[in-house]
Amino acid sequence: MEFTSARASQRYSEIVARVDEVVVGLDFDGVLSPIVEDPTQALIHADAPQVLIDLSDLVRAVAVVTGRPARQVLALGGLDEVGDAIGDHGKELFVFGQYGNERWSSTQRRVISPRPPHGLSTFERELPALLRRSGASEAFVEEKGLAVAVHTRRLPDANEAFSRLLEPMSELAHAHGLIVEPGRNVIEVRSDGQHKGHAVQTLVKEQAAGGFVFAGDDLGDIEAFEAVAELREQGLATLLVCAASDEQSALLPLADVIVPGPDGVLDLLRQLTADARG
Repeated sequence: MEFTSARASQRYSEIVARVDEVVVGLDFDGVLSPIVEDPTQALIHADAPQVLIDLSDLVRAVAVVTGRPARQVLALGGLDEVGDAIGDHGKELFVFGQYGNERWSSTQRRVISPRPPHGLSTFERELPALLRRSGASEAFVEEKGLAVAVHTRRLPDANEAFSRLLEPMSELAHAHGLIVEPGRNVIEVRSDGQHKGHAVQTLVKEQAAGGFVFAGDDLGDIEAFEAVAELREQGLATLLVCAASDEQSALLPLADVIVPGPDGVLDLLRQLTADARG
């Protein structure tokens, strides 16, 4: 792992020293699972379940905070089984899906979700015509229940298609009272008012956390990074981890630690577990 400064290295040491008060929040895609062309096949890294189980023995709680639907992440990550093992340690695993709009925990065992946002169904009906007009009718459209995402990764020039679609999709979304969340070759449309930063705040309050680690890789993690930075100003021990990629650099200037994708995240969590055990 690469610390961005001497102060960042000190922040890591503070997390180690207060590990039993720390909540660890992790994005899924690009952090616990590799980015793949077919998002329905983005399985969790083979080493991640055991790394999370080992870590949970030391920290206050572990949470997956993702833009994906909670049920989808549970399936792709085998998180039901991981939650069982974490429960054996007397700890709890949380999943905050769709930017915090959905919630699951290893003790409750059910997904709590609101109704789909007003205007989403109309947006979805109008989306195919927009894709045809933009020459992107082959883009993969993922319906999430509370949101819809258009993936350009499979198209011949994914970056160019992304740029071509962003403005018309934004205009259509705003016409229906929705917001746009751009990502790594994906444009997601959803309701306003909820983001990953709120999930961070909820976890800190409910777990009475004295520290927070968050690892992310994309634009949708910025609010979580900002929420953790606010906690730092309040005196909590914090660490911000960027799972770096060639596709997205927005988190680099905000991060304390830079690691190479999911492999790097898991190496950091292993190191944190080892250092905390002494």
